[in-house]
Amino acid sequence: MRRPAKNAERTGSTRVRAADYADEQHLQEFVDTRQGIEGFVEPRTAVSDVTLLLVAHDGEWTRRRVPSVGWAHKFANANQVPSYDAAVVGVPQRMRDYNREQREQRKRR
Repeated sequence: MRRPAKNAERTGSTRVRAADYADEQHLQEFVDTRQGIEGFVEPRTAVSDVTLLLVAHDGEWTRRRVPSVGWAHKFANANQVPSYDAAVVGVPQRMRDYNREQREQRKRR
């Protein structure tokens, strides 16, 4: 039987990698280099731990695992980023528009 990674945690019938310093640094870099950011806290599921989705004004986005829902909201507050419960409000239309535009650009290449 294969052993889980040291920073992995068992969630239901799957193993997920726990959030780490690199995840936090990536989120911080995104916040520091983009404008008009909103945060969407995504709850733990059977296949994923809690994540923080950051969406910039133009729809560019990033998502990383975080230690907890509380941590995600504290991170957002500390960086003056409004944060929402993604299970309640969903994701913004500008993110879907950004994804569609990225797909169209890849097809044209």
